[in-house]
Amino acid sequence: MKGLIPASLLAATVLVAPAAAQDTGIAAGDVLLRVRGIVVAPNEDSSSIMPAFPGEGVSVDNSVMPEIDFTYMATDNIGFELIASTTKHSASGVTGTTGSLGELASTWVLPPTLTAQYHFNPKGAIRPYVGAGVNYTIFWNEEASDSLEAAVGPTTVKMDDSFGWAVQAGIDIDITPTVFLNLDVKYIDMDTTAHIDTTAAGMQNVDIDLDPLVFGIGVGIRL
Repeated sequence: MKGLIPASLLAATVLVAPAAAQDTGIAAGDVLLRVRGIVVAPNEDSSSIMPAFPGEGVSVDNSVMPEIDFTYMATDNIGFELIASTTKHSASGVTGTTGSLGELASTWVLPPTLTAQYHFNPKGAIRPYVGAGVNYTIFWNEEASDSLEAAVGPTTVKMDDSFGWAVQAGIDIDITPTVFLNLDVKYIDMDTTAHIDTTAAGMQNVDIDLDPLVFGIGVGIRL
């Protein structure tokens, strides 16, 4: 009888060990839900705001917001991530006449981005990944600033939506078998044209390359 107890424990260990191993890392069919805090940092370049003021471009400020994303693991290594977040940004003059006005306009930005990812070391506790995909950016609730309207009268602002590519790199670090820390960075190709219709100067079109870096840190759960 005594001999049977260790034998039984050994058999149970052999049977449980594969199940425990399967409960670590990620596998095909898993859904990863992450909640991050992100910093969206545009690398802006723009044309002149008005033909009368050549070289007077705009700068676009950074924004900090929460973000949620889902990754579906099609295989142990390959996943597809969709992110959802919206951020608010202000555009300001840099030099000369428009620079003296400060903020010129603001807009909210909704940039849903879908990437295909390759996850290294899927069964490990530390899992780096890289990804590439596409982005469609919607600009909404655009508004002219009080300082711009004081200078040129009532003004409307409309910004064209943008379609571009995106690349990313990140890492998931297990805290528990199902909860993990996430660090992520993306580069998004994002270009737009701002149509500024002013009472004093008429319609002005400004081409803006935003091309932001998006830095994120958060936690995730394997569903």
